Parts: sequence; C-alpha cells; structure tokens
Amino acid sequence: MRQNGEEDEFLNLPTKVLIVDDEAAQRSGLAAMVSAWGMVAETAGDGQEALNKLNDFPADVIVTDLNMPVLDGFGFLERLRDSAEMPPTIVLTAYGNVETAVKTVHELGAYWFLEKPIQPASLEVLLRRAGTHAGLRFEKRNLERQLSYKGALGQMVGTSAKMQEIFALLQQAGPSKACVLITGESGTGKELVARTLHALSPRRQGPFFAINCAALPETLIESELFGHEKGSFTGASERRAGCFEVAQHGTLLLDEIGEMPMGTQAKLLRILEDSKVRRLGGKQEFEVDVRVLAATNKVPDEAVRGGHLREDLFYRLNVFHIHLPSLRERKEDIKSISEALLEDLNRKHETRVTEISTAVMEALERHSWPGNVRELRNVLERAVILAGEGAIEMNHLPPFLQGDTNAAAASAAAAAGASAGVASSAPQAPVIADSPNSIQFPIGTTVEDAEKGLILKTLEHTKNNKTRAAEILGISLKTLHNKLKEYGAKEFGAGV
Repeated sequence: MRQNGEEDEFLNLPTKVLIVDDEAAQRSGLAAMVSAWGMVAETAGDGQEALNKLNDFPADVIVTDLNMPVLDGFGFLERLRDSAEMPPTIVLTAYGNVETAVKTVHELGAYWFLEKPIQPASLEVLLRRAGTHAGLRFEKRNLERQLSYKGALGQMVGTSAKMQEIFALLQQAGPSKACVLITGESGTGKELVARTLHALSPRRQGPFFAINCAALPETLIESELFGHEKGSFTGASERRAGCFEVAQHGTLLLDEIGEMPMGTQAKLLRILEDSKVRRLGGKQEFEVDVRVLAATNKVPDEAVRGGHLREDLFYRLNVFHIHLPSLRERKEDIKSISEALLEDLNRKHETRVTEISTAVMEALERHSWPGNVRELRNVLERAVILAGEGAIEMNHLPPFLQGDTNAAAASAAAAAGASAGVASSAPQAPVIADSPNSIQFPIGTTVEDAEKGLILKTLEHTKNNKTRAAEILGISLKTLHNKLKEYGAKEFGAGV
C-alpha cells in the first residue's frame, strides 16, 4: 500500500506484512514466523486498528482473521476494497468455514484464504507470491504515471496541455467512489474516459456496463435500468436483471443522460442516494454497489434550463466534471492519436501499414473534424484497408480530405493563370487522375459497366484478395462472389 510514489527498487525491499488477529498469541506467533522468513511484520488486533496502522505502515501484504471485535474481517476488507489501493490480502478462516472464505475472496477482493491451524509452508508460499504480485502492481502504476507524462493513459492519447489536465483529473477521480459527469461533443471519446476511470478504480476487476439512454424507447428504459419481474407488463415472460444488477461491484455508464425521461431521472436520483433498486413489478428493494458515471454531448447548464436534465440529478452526478475538448481544439494531438490508431487498425485488419506520409498528416491536421476522434478513426481505417502495407498516401484518403489539397492547388493555379492573362472559362467537371489507385469512366458508361470496372480494378489493387476487396467496396464477400459469377470472371480463381 505504498502511496508515497518513491521510485525505489521495490522488488529488492523486504516484503511488509500486516497481521490482523484479535488473539494476541496468534498475532505474535505469525509475526515471529514472518520475520524469520526475512519479511517485516506489524500487527493489529482488529480491522479498525489495522486501518490506522496502514497510514504509517504501507503494507505490501495483509493477513487477516474474519471474526474480530470492533471492525471484523468482512468490514475491514470492504473498507480496503473501497480505498484507492488494496494490498493482496490473505484471509484466515476456521475449519468448516471455507465456503464463507471463498465468497470473501470473490466478493471482497481477497487474494486467497488459509484454513486454521496455519501450515507455515503454505503461508510462506502465499506470502511470497502475494509480495511479488504487489511489486508488479507497483511497477505497473509507476509505468502508467510515466506514460501519462508522455501522452498516454490507458487507451487515451494526447500530449496537449488540455489532455494532460484531463489525465491528472482522471488519476485523482479514478480511485474514488464519486460520480463523474463526462461532457463533450459526439466522437470525442466519452466512453473511453469512463473505461479509463473504471480501470483506475478499485472496481477494475468488476464489470463495466454502458447503456445509451437515447437508444432506448421510453417504455423500455426503466426495465433496462432496474430490471423487471415476470408478468410485470405484457411480454415480461421471465424475471430480468437490470443494468444495476449486471454492473454489481463495478461501474455503470449512463450515456446521453440528457435523453433519459424526467420520471426515470427521479428514480435514478433516489437510487444514487439510497443505493437500493426495486425491479419493475417487484415488492422488495435490494442493495446495489455500483459506481455511476454519466455522459452527455449537451451543455449541462443548457440541458437543465431546457428541461432535459433535472437540476438535483445534475448536482448529484457532477461531483467530478470532465469535459473533453473537440479534436479541432487540440490539433497537436492528431499525430500521436493517428499513430496509436494505426497500430490498433493493423491488428484488426491484419495489415502492415508502417507510417503516414507527411502530406497525409498535413491534410489530417488541416481538417476541422466535426466528428472528432471517431471520424479520424473511420478515415484511417479506410486508408489502412486501401493501403494494406507501407505508407498511407494521399490517394488512400477519402475525396473530401484530398479536396483540401486539390482546392489549394487549384486556387494557386487559378491565381497564376490570372496573372498570366489567361481568360477564365466555365467550370469543368473534375477529372480523376489516371493512376494505379484510381479509375475514370467516359461519359456514356452504363452503371452496370461502371460497377464491373470498379470491382475488377479493386481486385487488381488487392492482388485478387477478395476479402480485402469486399471491405474496400463496402459489400459482403458473398455479394462479391455473385458479381464475379455474373461477369464470368473465372480467371480470378478461388481467391482468399
């Protein structure tokens, strides 16, 4: 539980073990064994004393009994789980209580359990494994901190000052239990922020569940959120768990919270206050342990004034507010984002694209990106499929991005022509350059012939790889095969 952030050689330090047991003889006997194994031991008589000692004794591993006065082992583990850092914890249990111990491991995040009386050899092996696990977690946290300074946190990328501020806020808000309201334009990565918060939290081993409030009809949203009992409404043929149950001990993202009906918002507010849910048609409430995150592309104050978001719910959700800037506000991040996306897209499509040409990068940085990072990813995905390997060039970009460059060149040519006294003429239809990666058709070409020419040219580009050709053309592989049969293109063989 090292919180001082010192860059020491963690794995070379002796493992610190905190032993928690209300029996003095048991505590002292375990402490003596631990010390004999070259570790540093500290003891506490109950869970509350152990929590107090952790402030001055940053334990790498904890060994705790379950039945203790003041704060028992269950309460102690709950407090540890809800804290920012939970060291690997070994639970001691009496004979016949193994089922409870296993449940404790699964629900409260304990590392493992041992039955009493303790077998020294088993305890030593577990302590050394747990100490190694703690060391690896410490190194991982250090690496994450270093990466955030270099422009990466989880799957998020950005070296701009705005993104560095967001990374710092995520590292503060992530380990807490507080609600977070995430705002920003569509495509800025609000769900990615939510997933990063989940990964940074003590709930990281639990489920992450996201629901889009705008995608569900008003008649179904409460059933999706809270669940329903069999027969609670027409079509409810069986009991169904809601999002809060599915996300138990994890994180729930309510995307587009401003689209949630006002009546449902009132019920949600009560759940956030009481941590209790009642299924539709149910008679009993049950407790839930879920961290709630909310996201919206609306301006929160305007959503409240416009009657789309309850003011009291807004205040309850807005413990932390993370606003994601648009991509046009942080164009200095486009290069690093593109490089990260390139690596991911190569894995997805099994391509070998190695770089983005200077001209392409300049075109990407000129564009205003109304669709933000989502739009950038779509553009790069298309380019990666078209390129297949090597570098992404201008001809791999969609026409609207090539148009930025072509428009600038045309403007320069027009200016040169005017200065030379060339008379202007009526606008001409654009001509596609004749190159290995383009195709042009004369006026009078039928749609059928144009389609055939496009398909065959694309197959030529992909070296007869039908799977990649179908991806480029935006059709299914079955449709492509059917078209080739129509053309009688037997010479292309079976393909891929």
